Amino acid sequence: MKLGRLNHVGVATPSIEQSLELYRTLFNAEPHGPAFDLPAQGVRVCFVDTPNSQIELIEPLGENSPIAKFLEKNPLGGQHHVCFEVPEIHTAKAEFEAKGARVLGEPRIGAHGTLVFFVHPKDMGGVLTEIMETPKSAH
Repeated sequence: MKLGRLNHVGVATPSIEQSLELYRTLFNAEPHGPAFDLPAQGVRVCFVDTPNSQIELIEPLGENSPIAKFLEKNPLGGQHHVCFEVPEIHTAKAEFEAKGARVLGEPRIGAHGTLVFFVHPKDMGGVLTEIMETPKSAH
């Protein structure tokens, strides 16, 4: 398996609206679309386009959200994960596991509507890494 396209950088935030204001003020950037809830993952999400990728703003949906735990340690928010694309998610998962990387759970539908999984940061140089199947409409 070869490293695929950087799809997005996930940024945890206590407030998507405040973060959007920051991106508007500093970069004259607007969201890709409205924020939306992903209840299965316990997060609210909003994407900001960059010329070659996206920023995924992630806000917790309730105190049981995995982002809530991140924000306890990082109250202002911060980089949460990076996401790379792969052509086929199940093949990628099998290859990561065969190489000894810890995959966190089974592939599930992510914010782009395609299957994703996460690789433990301890197996990725300290970076939580999301692996996402390339959307069929892309490229």
